[in-house]
Amino acid sequence: MFNRTTVLILIAALAAALGLWAAQRHFGPVTASKWPQTQVVRLFEPARELPSFSLRQSDGTALVPGELKGHWTLVFLGFTHCPDVCPTTLAEMARAQKQWAALPEATRPRVLFVSVDPERDTPDRIGEYAHAFHRDTLAATADIPALEGFAKSLSMVFAKVPAPDGAPADQYSVDHSASMAVLDPQGRMAGIIQPPLDPKAIAADMTALTQAAAGVRAE
Repeated sequence: MFNRTTVLILIAALAAALGLWAAQRHFGPVTASKWPQTQVVRLFEPARELPSFSLRQSDGTALVPGELKGHWTLVFLGFTHCPDVCPTTLAEMARAQKQWAALPEATRPRVLFVSVDPERDTPDRIGEYAHAFHRDTLAATADIPALEGFAKSLSMVFAKVPAPDGAPADQYSVDHSASMAVLDPQGRMAGIIQPPLDPKAIAADMTALTQAAAGVRAE
């Protein structure tokens, strides 16, 4: 019989596959693009405008579509009580962030951690959690309906898993997509990164895309 860890891995893999399938269905693979060839970032064209959303950042301010413009942004869903995927992903992204730290702050790629566990994850908590991995990581959350809409717009999913029998009710878990959405400097859904993550390759891709975007703006 499968144990719980095996089941969660299968669910995460299925969610990632569904996310990629949905993204390819909506956007189609890039055949000709103004962006450079990438190693692990899978770009789709045309990029898609995200529907209106409003999340709450760790500093209490609203995160709306306009706030995501001007930078390439990598969006990851998770929660602070996550035992494995979330801390591993944020640690790997911190390694990538260190590698692109020399890029100008005004256009430097950003990592956005979105908690899908608003019952336990307050803005303060998600800020402390994300910043423990890297000070530049953005963190946000919202109520469940807003999170569901935001996740759907990124072709991602999440679902609450009740606590095991005999455990306190607040010991539940949350299954969620393990892939990351890639937003372009216009804040549009432009691609996806699937696990396993390669921080060095991600950093190289995001550096090349950032530099290419600067060239596009200069034209």
